[in-house]
Amino acid sequence: MKTPRLVLGVTAAILLMTAVSFAQGEKDGQGQIVVTILPKHDGGEAPAVSVQDAKLKVNGKETAITRLTALSGSRDNLELVVLIDNSSRSSLGNQLSDIEKFILRLPPNARVGVAYMQFGQAVMAAPPSTDHAQAVRGIHLPSGSAGSNGSPYFCLSDLAKHWPETDGAARRVVLMVTDGVDEYNPRYDPNNPYMQAALADSVKAGLVVYSIYWRGRGPADNTAYQNNAGQNLMVQVTDATGGKSFWQGTGNPVSFEPFLDELTRRLRNQYELSFATAFNGKPTVEGVKLKLSVPGAEVNSPQQVFITRPGLAENQ
Repeated sequence: MKTPRLVLGVTAAILLMTAVSFAQGEKDGQGQIVVTILPKHDGGEAPAVSVQDAKLKVNGKETAITRLTALSGSRDNLELVVLIDNSSRSSLGNQLSDIEKFILRLPPNARVGVAYMQFGQAVMAAPPSTDHAQAVRGIHLPSGSAGSNGSPYFCLSDLAKHWPETDGAARRVVLMVTDGVDEYNPRYDPNNPYMQAALADSVKAGLVVYSIYWRGRGPADNTAYQNNAGQNLMVQVTDATGGKSFWQGTGNPVSFEPFLDELTRRLRNQYELSFATAFNGKPTVEGVKLKLSVPGAEVNSPQQVFITRPGLAENQ
């Protein structure tokens, strides 16, 4: 029995439409990352950068960059939370004035908040506000009690999931003050499930995480090995989100000032990079790599990015 030509034609048309729709759907994913571009030498001026100077790969595949925007002037919409480990040694009090100065020097339109890691949660002592004096009033000595943070990674996940949002388009920055030690798994394990969960939650929330190392009190005080493990876990989080970890060995630094000066310089030289990529029907965290062909420039970019589609809920 022969199939009517009309049926064959309709079938072919349907298949063609499906193929076109599928091909279009493959490319309707989008992602955004915050990248830091600095002069390679101290004291130099940040180089001018354009989309043509950058090459981006998502999961090893070259991806089209749609926009590269300097986060300055009217685009300088910053939301920053200082997240302090409540189990930090009380000698942290000597560094609190440096944190206060850092907050007060931020641009007037920056929204700044202060939170403390308490039993697995990020407890806001001062919600994000452009009133920087209010944020400073939220700073106080940590309790210094062993284990009172729960885990720095639980607390970071909590902050990422419950970010006190005021501007959905703002870049979100976290400065963690902690030793990074996970009391639930104090050895160094690059696949630590709590750290990996915090990393994924931070990427999904679009956080850029920085950290300053300060020793906390463990149940029996942490060993040098545990402190080193904590530092390495924090590096995984900060590198993945495009931030940086600051420390001087496994001892407490003499001053936070040089670290906070470096962070201020980084915040002043950041860009928002947007791109289009394949989308497989469900929002996912993917690997990303950026290369910059600009002489005299040093780029610091995230290693992971959240891929979604406009208007699609994260839990779909």
